[in-house]
Amino acid sequence: MPLVPPTPTWARDFSDMAYEWRRLFAELVGTFFLVLVAAGAVVVDATSHGAIGRGAAVVAPALMVMAVILATGAVSGAHLNPVVSIGFALRLEFPWRRVPLYVVAQTVGALLACLFLRALFGVVGVLGATLPAAHTTDWRAMLIEAILTCGLLTTILGTASGAQNVGTFSALAVAGYIALAGLWASPISGASMNPVRSFGPAAVSGNFAHFWVYLVGPVLGMLAAVGIAYVLRGPGADLAAARAAQGSLGSLVIERAEQRSRAE
Repeated sequence: MPLVPPTPTWARDFSDMAYEWRRLFAELVGTFFLVLVAAGAVVVDATSHGAIGRGAAVVAPALMVMAVILATGAVSGAHLNPVVSIGFALRLEFPWRRVPLYVVAQTVGALLACLFLRALFGVVGVLGATLPAAHTTDWRAMLIEAILTCGLLTTILGTASGAQNVGTFSALAVAGYIALAGLWASPISGASMNPVRSFGPAAVSGNFAHFWVYLVGPVLGMLAAVGIAYVLRGPGADLAAARAAQGSLGSLVIERAEQRSRAE
């Protein structure tokens, strides 16, 4: 009778839907509030004829990210962004099998936020879409998004790692980076750094003319950040980073350790 290989830890953990649905719901709700604030600030500013201003519009989503990380990070890791999920997976600190559903949950959250804004205000302020400035090109905006995302992922991966882990204070570092990036770069590209934040307004308004900028740029930036993390801290599979990326529900998964145990 042939021996049945043991089910790897990541597969057992992923199949526990009592945990997985909580994680996905946390990602959906967190991304909903992030996009609601990020796109909503632009919409309300247009509706109120400039009552919010650019400074508040870029700081508000940063503060929301901090709040969501503190509120739901222990459940899902509070990624709120597909490139964060993929970045952690490339670092072997998040199971690849969870990535597709995380991206779906994040996308649904973004769409619901934009549908809510459209129901309330109509397509005002292009629903908060991130667009290259009139005085710049798509390629320049894409490169700005790439470098901004590289900095964001470097901050996230760095503050999550065992070498530099700062616990809940990592939320302050991430929020501070998002605010600073928006303050200097939003007049050029909108400082999205998040494909689903840009996808939501584009999909609900039906305007995908510049969406490639906010897909290609963040992906390139994420890959660069993973490379930087490799140079600074090695190939990954960091226990503290895995705990930050995966939350505290279910068993912690370090896929490299699983691969070694199966090989033995």
